[in-house]
Amino acid sequence: MVFLQTTNNKRHTTTITMDRKILITGAAGFIGSHVIRLFVTKYPNYMCYNLDALTYAGNLENLKDICDLPNYQFIKGDITDTDFIEKLFQEYQFDGVIHLAVESHVDRSITDPLAFIRTNVLGTANLLNAAKNLWKDNMEGKRFYHVSTDEVYGSLGKEGFFTEKTPYDPRSPYSASKASSDHFVRAYFHTYGLPVVMSNCSNNYGANHFPEKLIPLSINNIKNNKPIPIYGKGENVRDWLWVNDHARAIDTIFHNGRLGETYNIGGHNEWTNIDLIRLLCKIMDKKLGRPEGTSEKLITFVTDRAGHDLRYAIDPTKLGTELGWKPSLQFAEGLEKTVDWYLENEEWLEHVTSGNYQTYYDKQYGNR
Repeated sequence: MVFLQTTNNKRHTTTITMDRKILITGAAGFIGSHVIRLFVTKYPNYMCYNLDALTYAGNLENLKDICDLPNYQFIKGDITDTDFIEKLFQEYQFDGVIHLAVESHVDRSITDPLAFIRTNVLGTANLLNAAKNLWKDNMEGKRFYHVSTDEVYGSLGKEGFFTEKTPYDPRSPYSASKASSDHFVRAYFHTYGLPVVMSNCSNNYGANHFPEKLIPLSINNIKNNKPIPIYGKGENVRDWLWVNDHARAIDTIFHNGRLGETYNIGGHNEWTNIDLIRLLCKIMDKKLGRPEGTSEKLITFVTDRAGHDLRYAIDPTKLGTELGWKPSLQFAEGLEKTVDWYLENEEWLEHVTSGNYQTYYDKQYGNR
């Protein structure tokens, strides 16, 4: 299929021929910004639409480098608005969806679970229904890709790994809302024949991560000589994946994954929280020119999170065997690259921590 797309922005108006029109939800967020950047730059004949509500974690400053490219367009909107989503699909005639828009912070889900139900469950159902209505007469060449999390599987003991066959056992309102959305995606595949693929991924790290999460929070606190809060004794284990590798996996699955299938994405990279932070402290001491051991003194153990899962570990064998994907970086190298990015982008971090990043939308789009 070929589309003629006219794009308008501050610099130019141009008409270009597009092979695909892909909606990427939540693309102003952490993972989404890396995914849409990859698609916009790798596939110049794909028209990529960034749909984001610009809540606290949505930051258009993440995409300054691509915002004026002719195959990128930002749309401000909320996936929980049923009428808006239906009209959007009918107007733009998307033939692909990569769904990343999500409320994702476990602590916030404990405080306000209904917000997670609205975005993660109702929002996903709205997108599925709009895609079904648009594609009902011709599913050929269409694809709805739903991005999920390893947290839907619950908690592992000291042995074993999550596979695509692991039963769901969510332990937090966040993971329960994601599990529910996963079930809706599968239901639309089986009931309506909607062409879907899914993935469940381990913890991501890298550039542009909102600093409420463990790694960017700790980098910022170390930089400013503030306490580094660690839940319990820091014994919880997570499998960490560089966000750019996750974006590559999403690209691979979107184009080559088998319809109706789920692919687990992991880094074969398990770390306890305390060991991760100790490694981060060593890297930060070196980068900041501080005596080794200085940053470790900032570690502060705090009361454990309610329902805190002990261990997550992903087995990505299916993705590697079927589609040839594998991680590109070892963790120490990726963590050092991540630290370098945050230290080199102090203005970005300052804008995020102060809230000033939320004014970027008005500056960039307010007069259009």
